[in-house]
Amino acid sequence: MAVKLLMTWDILPGREQEYFEFVVRDFIPGVQRLGMEPSDAWYTMYGSQPQILAAMQMPNVGALENILNSSEWGELTQRLLDYVENFKFKIVQARSGFQM
Repeated sequence: MAVKLLMTWDILPGREQEYFEFVVRDFIPGVQRLGMEPSDAWYTMYGSQPQILAAMQMPNVGALENILNSSEWGELTQRLLDYVENFKFKIVQARSGFQM
């Protein structure tokens, strides 16, 4: 059964430009190298929800858990934390459309 890794975070104030450069140059290529397939990215313009929602799709939970337990994933998320706060993630059954 296909699953999605749903991640949310807020960009640190004053780090927006560096954040976007990191995401485009390093984070997205990094998760793709690990075998994840980016499926969604949402930016909250108004309201009290997390500023960013990003989703990665995987064919099954076992494959995703292997990635989440890897040192490469740990290093990538640690670098992300240089630019964001309130980082959270969860695994859900994949379905089409917006998921939160």
